[in-house]
Amino acid sequence: MSEAQAVADSPGIARELTAFQQNILTILAEEPRYGLAIKRELETYYESEVNHGRLYPNLDDLVEMDLVEKSELDKRTNQYELTEEGYNAVLDQLGWMFDKIVTDDDRAGDLEDLIAQHQ
Repeated sequence: MSEAQAVADSPGIARELTAFQQNILTILAEEPRYGLAIKRELETYYESEVNHGRLYPNLDDLVEMDLVEKSELDKRTNQYELTEEGYNAVLDQLGWMFDKIVTDDDRAGDLEDLIAQHQ
């Protein structure tokens, strides 16, 4: 595996993923995308180029871990879609982050406001 060694049926798989892999899952949580669209989203986030040699091995790892499903759009283009297990990995990571961030009612309110802004 390229950036993280993980087994799909291990508990809390989100904890085994790299930040880069978690970001891929987050992008795919919005909607299925083809590889170059994922690459563009990552480049916007990182404000730097993401090379194919980093992206595609990580996508392959996520497919192997059953977090992402790969399908063929045409002979040259693959589409990637978050699986239910991938979605659960995103929620697991968010839950862990919320546990660390929400230390009082004010912080809980901040997160509620943030969620309301994105509904």
